[in-house]
Amino acid sequence: MKLLVQRVNEASVTIEGSIFSQISSGLLLYICFERGDSDQTIAKAIKKITALRVFEDDKQKMNLSIKDLELELLAVSQFTLSWDGQKGNRPSFEKSLEPNAANERYEQFCKLLNSELNNKVKLGKFGADMKISSINDGPVTFFLSF
Repeated sequence: MKLLVQRVNEASVTIEGSIFSQISSGLLLYICFERGDSDQTIAKAIKKITALRVFEDDKQKMNLSIKDLELELLAVSQFTLSWDGQKGNRPSFEKSLEPNAANERYEQFCKLLNSELNNKVKLGKFGADMKISSINDGPVTFFLSF
């Protein structure tokens, strides 16, 4: 499982010219499920994301989590994160979980994350041609692998 996490002032998903979902201040999360990801992988990722201290406290130190501040999170499935760029110039996505299984994992992950964050999770649409807009805050961006 790979995650790209961005601290944002706002983010949105547009599909076919209409806003599908949007958040104000919080995290934009791109999620890639790979072969071998398990329920334990998902649990570990959720624990990390909800506790990730990437928001500043009153001393301007990154010391607060999305859960601490009760902010929103926009979760977007992104299978292209599976390519590591080590071989060739044409991306290969052979490490990605096949679409039906990946969609099941995405739905499972988002449901559990939403429960952990008190219904503050908004979603992209799995498999859709999405246009993602965001204003990165910082910029603060992290790449996580589980």
